Parts: sequence; structure tokens; C-alpha cells
Amino acid sequence: MGFDTSGLLPLSDALQGMLAQLDGCCDSEQLPLPQALGRVLAADIASPLSVPPFDNSAMDGYAVRLADLSNGAPLIMVGKAFAGQPYQGEWPAGHCVRIMTGAPVPAGTDAVVMQEETQTDGDRITFLTPPVPGQNIRRRGEDIREGASVLAAGTRLTAREMPLLASLGIATVSVRRPLTVAIFSTGDELKPVGSPLAHGDIYDSNRYGVRAMLDRMGCDCLDLGIIPDDPAQLRAAFQKADREADALITTGGVSVGEADFTKQLLEELGEIGFWKLAIKPGKPFAFGRLPHAWFFGLPGNPVSAMVTFDQLVQPALAKLTGQRFERPLQLQAIAAEPLKKAPGRLDFQRGILTQGPNGLEVRSTGSQDSAVFNSLSRANCYIVLERERGRVATGETVTVEPFGGLLL
Repeated sequence: MGFDTSGLLPLSDALQGMLAQLDGCCDSEQLPLPQALGRVLAADIASPLSVPPFDNSAMDGYAVRLADLSNGAPLIMVGKAFAGQPYQGEWPAGHCVRIMTGAPVPAGTDAVVMQEETQTDGDRITFLTPPVPGQNIRRRGEDIREGASVLAAGTRLTAREMPLLASLGIATVSVRRPLTVAIFSTGDELKPVGSPLAHGDIYDSNRYGVRAMLDRMGCDCLDLGIIPDDPAQLRAAFQKADREADALITTGGVSVGEADFTKQLLEELGEIGFWKLAIKPGKPFAFGRLPHAWFFGLPGNPVSAMVTFDQLVQPALAKLTGQRFERPLQLQAIAAEPLKKAPGRLDFQRGILTQGPNGLEVRSTGSQDSAVFNSLSRANCYIVLERERGRVATGETVTVEPFGGLLL
């Protein structure tokens, strides 16, 4: 695949190399707004109207003309304006209009005086403080001007964007179809959840994590189950995935010492690179192309599979869907306890991030073995320790990456 795999490949190089080869592969479709949640916009959206669409009051109070207040005399309330019920009557000099929040301001209004800054005596209103021009008036287009760009193509629609689009009266949107991703696990030792275990067997857990993360990304998942270490069954699974999916993710079968025919089969069917990544957990990783689908081979150890999906596969799938992907936020925290680390690989230790008396503090969840899934289930962040860094002493500053949408 054009990479030097003789040594350990840095995570940044692996990610950059993958993304350089990937292009969006999902066609667009028009969907009603309520059905578009979680989808990726296929086109920029410009506002069809101004927001707010008219000058309106930001307070409950009184619409006034500054000239009527020049002598400090009380004004007579001539009428009322409500949201959805604007005042449309005459407005003689020396009068004001009672107005509620969101109501259109009557023509000629210079300011809105909030009711707490007035005294009332029947219809006579005394203003306690002189207003300034434009006070408490939301101007037309103050938030969004008609024709302005509001959302860019590649934006994934979340609960933040849905009310924005609704406020603009947009009933349908052009979005990318979901990415179809096939998954299966390999290994004679794997057994389905709920079945009895013989000596040497383990339950297949990786598919549950991978599928959950695909669901969080809005992908359609083609789950092919557990495929034993049998060349004929593996070939059939690879070919089915290649026919029916945009991408295939497998767990197991990509590290040194595992079944050679898995690698031989992949290389026969497509162009696959087997990498040794300079990260921990997750050194073995495979990436490449089958005739019609992209391929991602995750390590078999549970934590390794989750970490490599989160750090590598997630941004790759996002690019295939045309999504504008931003790297996770990283913060600085104080190590609340010593952390074991040997130089040589970028280490994603699982940690618990809390707010201490002097700032953010982080501690380990315990054993960081890649087969100990409990270390991930109890964590709320990665402790990201640099490749050449060694042991960390209590009180040292470390980089933490709080878990985002896939792992929450």
C-alpha cells in the first residue's frame, strides 16, 4: 500500500496514509428533516430567510419613540403587541405600546424599555431611566442573514443542528446514504454469547464493541458473525462482504503467528498491507482494498480492537461518508499516581479523569493489558503517553483524551 512496514509505523503516518487513499463513496438522497438525524449533509445549506425575520422585542416592556420622552413626561399606553399578534393601530405622539418578548416592534420604534424600569398609573407609563437607540430590539437578520451559509457539506446532523434547520423552515435536506460496513470475527476458539464454553473457548466480544461504534456513527452494519479458521468459509465471507458492503472490518487474524491463510486469502483477493503500529494497545493492524470494498483488520485482543477502531477506523469511515471529521479534544492533567510506561510506542492507557482541587487529575483504571476489557469499561478517557516517554511519576503533567461519542 505504499508504506514502509519494516519497522513500527507511527499512528499519525498510518492515519495520514489511509486518509490520502480514501474518497467519499456514498450517494446523496433527499430526506424529510425528522429522518435526517445522524446523517451527513451532502450539500451546503444557505438560509432561505433572515433570522429573526423582523425587528422584534427582546423584553417584556414598552415600545417607545425617543422624541416622545424628551420632556420626561409619562406616556399613554395606546395598545399592546404580542408574539404572533403585532400592534397595527395608530400610534399618536406622546403614546407608547405595551409589547411582549418576540413581538414585532411597531414601525417607528426607537427602543424597548423593560417593564422593570417603568412605573404605571392606569394607562400612564413613567419611564425611570432614559433608553438608548435600539435598546432591547432584535434586528431583522441579526442572527442569520438571508442567503448566508449556515451549515457546510460534511456536517453530521445532531440535536444541535436540527432546531436550526427547523427555524429556517427547511423541510427536506440532501444527505449521504449510510455507509454499509460488514463485520465478522475470526477464530476457532470464539463462541457466540449464550452458548456453553468448552475448555479453551472464549466468547466473541469484539463484534459487540465494533457494531456499537458503527451504530453510533450511523452506519448500516452487515454482521456476518463468527467465521472459523477455514479457508473456504473465510473466502465466502470476504466475497459476500465485498459484494454487499462499502467496507469490511474483521477482528483477529492479522498478527504474527495467526493463521497464514487469512493473510494469503486477503492478499489474493485484494491489495492489503499488514502493519505493525507504534501504538499500545493495538500493534497489529491491516488496511487495504478488496475489489469493491475497503478493508480494515483489527487486532484480536478486545481493547486493541476498540482503540484501533477509535483512533484509525473512525476517521477513515468518516471520510468515506463525506463527513468533516475533527480529531478528539486533548487536555492536560496531573497524574494522581505513578503510571507504568516503556519507551517505544505511543500508549493509550485507560484512565479516570476527575476535577481535583488544583485542576484536572487522572489515574489509571488498573491493569493495562490489551486483553483486560475491564480497564476500558471503567475509564472515561485515554491517558496518551508519548512514544519515547518512560514511566510517569505522581504529579507529572500528561495528555488526556476524554472519550467522545463512540465510547460514551
